[in-house]
Amino acid sequence: MLTEYIDAAMRRAVYEKLDDGYYYGEIPGVWGVYAHEKTLVDTQRELKSVLEDWILIGLRKGEQLPILDGIDLSIHGVA
Repeated sequence: MLTEYIDAAMRRAVYEKLDDGYYYGEIPGVWGVYAHEKTLVDTQRELKSVLEDWILIGLRKGEQLPILDGIDLSIHGVA
């Protein structure tokens, strides 16, 4: 279920090449998860890493995580 959630989030990711030549990526609807790296591949990799940390911290704190593609990782959503 965790892998599917990460995949669903990453499918929502949007990327932009900035004027400084770096790339910026974020996941709309997943507040605070973003990356800024020199290459698109590095930005994608970093974004996924940040997302994984965000999920773990959110679950540890008992926060309500957004439901993505019908997947609810929040404590109340896991049976």
